[in-house]
Amino acid sequence: MRHVLALAVGRRRLPSRPRQAQILLLFLVAAMGGGLLYAQSGQPKQSTEEKPREALGHGIQSTDRITREIRHELLMLPYYTLFDELAYKVDGPKITLLGKVTNPALKSDAEDAVKKIEGVEAVDNRIEVLPLSPVDNRLRRAVYRAIYGFDGLTRYALGTLPSIHIIVDRGRVTLVGTVDSEADRNMAGLRANGVPGVFSVENKLTVENAK
Repeated sequence: MRHVLALAVGRRRLPSRPRQAQILLLFLVAAMGGGLLYAQSGQPKQSTEEKPREALGHGIQSTDRITREIRHELLMLPYYTLFDELAYKVDGPKITLLGKVTNPALKSDAEDAVKKIEGVEAVDNRIEVLPLSPVDNRLRRAVYRAIYGFDGLTRYALGTLPSIHIIVDRGRVTLVGTVDSEADRNMAGLRANGVPGVFSVENKLTVENAK
């Protein structure tokens, strides 16, 4: 019995070392596995912190590019005149077109031009087409002469598209664009206000490079 027992005991003790080794090996594997799991789980966390920065930088560059291309495309539209106002908002891939125009074709042309820009996925066209009005047409010509016929403001008529835009809607005049000084801004408003038949003048002219 003892031999047998001893044998039995010995047979039980002999595999105990491999079992300990196995347990130790399993422990090491578990520890290594835990380290690998930590490294793997740590990597996505690190990448998620880096990706928004990269995505943010890429998004800013993309927005800047889209903004420049929209401006270029709108300025190149054939029916765009100083009696029209075109504006836009860039919200990622969505573009909102704003403003008032005298020609219905300009509204559709602006939308078509912006849709072709790479990165633009949606265009919300809120451009308003001004009503046909002989009275407003007369006021447009009169305000044009009052502003651009004045010696101090004549230079703003130079170039392909004058920098002071005159928007007339049912007798109400809005001035948009840029000028060189606050004095020129005020003078343009005064000249427009002096035109007979003008109900009101909203001066939205901005001074270029103003602090």
